[in-house]
Amino acid sequence: MFAVANSETADAPASFSRDLDFTVRDFERVRALIYRRAGIVMADNKREMVYSRLAKRLRLHGMTRFSDYLAHLDSRPDSDEWEAFTNALTTNLTAFFREAHHFPVLAEEIKRRGPSIKIWCAGASTGEEPYSLAMTVQEALGSAASQVKILATDIDTEALNTARQGIYPLESVEKLGEARCRRFFQRGSGARAGKARVRPELASMIDFRTLNLVTDKWSLNAPFDIIFCRNVMIYFDKETQSAILRRFASQMKPDGLLFAGHSENFSFLNQTFRLRGQTIYTLAANAVAGAARGGRPA
Repeated sequence: MFAVANSETADAPASFSRDLDFTVRDFERVRALIYRRAGIVMADNKREMVYSRLAKRLRLHGMTRFSDYLAHLDSRPDSDEWEAFTNALTTNLTAFFREAHHFPVLAEEIKRRGPSIKIWCAGASTGEEPYSLAMTVQEALGSAASQVKILATDIDTEALNTARQGIYPLESVEKLGEARCRRFFQRGSGARAGKARVRPELASMIDFRTLNLVTDKWSLNAPFDIIFCRNVMIYFDKETQSAILRRFASQMKPDGLLFAGHSENFSFLNQTFRLRGQTIYTLAANAVAGAARGGRPA
């Protein structure tokens, strides 16, 4: 599936292997395993990143060779170590109200649809995005916002634990402005000085769950009015993107909206989605017909 670079033999150690034995063949095995497990495509230039992130796991197990660690994974398909392996190779880059142009559109949709709106954040990471969605709901609906439940999923269990705690550096929260800081966060003191915690009424709106988008098991309370899946598809190849996006379509209401990331373009699925705004998609006509029949969109 993944070709070895011509300039290196499959058994040659990488130049950055440092104190642990990490060969090009090991890197190719890591790429194949994370693709099989999570659909993530690992580029050629990620070898040093793979080493630095997985080296911690090897040292924890007292191993000195990546080949031994990968053999350990292969021989134990149900091992908890798979979760740690996946967490280590997942990238979490997020911020509150990232790609801000989406949120005024979201606010108008929330007002139009009311408290019965169903929202799914399919890439919750460490929580900044789903909490931004919850803040937008509260600002749009006021007291009725408590009726809204936001589903927030991610494959990275460590990131989800951070999200559930809802504790962030004060400097990142202060960027939201004084009004939002006072309304949605509690400033820490003592050991938590320099931190801010999401207020309980905001946290209670979000249901955080672990979900691997490439598995067949999506136990979701569909259909959704809004799906936020931003800067997630960039880690998948076109085949995996197509499969996931078609499943998204089957989870959406006929007039539902899919919010994508700034570098993502789903125009290759023009029979399923059509562009409505800046990286905002709605179902194409035949997909709407399929959703109305209760079937899977084309």
